[in-house]
Amino acid sequence: VQLAESGGGLVQPGGSLRLSCAGSGYTFSNCGMGWYRQAPGNERELVSSISSEGSTTYVDSVKGRFTISRDNAKNTLYLQMNNLKTEDTAVYSCAACRVVRVSGTTYEYWGKGTQVTVSS
Repeated sequence: VQLAESGGGLVQPGGSLRLSCAGSGYTFSNCGMGWYRQAPGNERELVSSISSEGSTTYVDSVKGRFTISRDNAKNTLYLQMNNLKTEDTAVYSCAACRVVRVSGTTYEYWGKGTQVTVSS
């Protein structure tokens, strides 16, 4: 299984970026997917998720600014990020195949991440 993120970079506050995550080695369309982020000194945070049926969730801090989507024909997950703020600076990672365990909800497969830096 491979998850490869792309699309990160440096952007000014108020700008936009679109992250992509290409998945391979598993049945992409059957799996719930998610985008996480982790800033230095902070815990990893689930930013957004999308189920195999297309239902979405967002953390409150990105609602109205970020949009998660998936293209099952291309085995690709997206995160459109608009009106970016300095506090959005983090490493963003995609995750595939949501599972519920005794310890909580997590994902089976993880990408290595892409850096997003929002700075003037």
